[in-house]
Amino acid sequence: MNEQYPKRLFHKIPSWVEDGSVFHIRIRCAAENTVVLTSQKVAGLLLESVSVYQDKYRWFSHLFLLMPDHIHALLAFPKHEVMSKVIGDWKRFRNKQLGIRWQDNFFDHRIRNVEEYLEKAAYIRRNPVAKGLCSQLEDWRWVVEKGGA
Repeated sequence: MNEQYPKRLFHKIPSWVEDGSVFHIRIRCAAENTVVLTSQKVAGLLLESVSVYQDKYRWFSHLFLLMPDHIHALLAFPKHEVMSKVIGDWKRFRNKQLGIRWQDNFFDHRIRNVEEYLEKAAYIRRNPVAKGLCSQLEDWRWVVEKGGA
């Protein structure tokens, strides 16, 4: 069977999903991107923007971790926001501000229970260690963590 996936995912949160549900979001840089997300200036501005979006009630960030070429986050979105618009707006502004070239889409997965939340948070936090970028979780500077399950 040679089925192709749709080129565009719409990331619509179904109406039956509880307000405040957390999603694992992964945003990748495009192959032609030359900006390293974990460089000092870029990382600082990206992590600062997490708080800006939170202060403007665009999302609630539980965990936001930068890797050199992608981002992992645990985010919740208010009912009045559309996930794809929030992520798209954020990516467009970071492109204009920092010259980051992003892949067209992003990955999202709704977290369904506390166990899954803890598992995804641990996976995200271990990512820099697993990729050999640091030896201990505590050594990775490019993360903002707040809130809980």
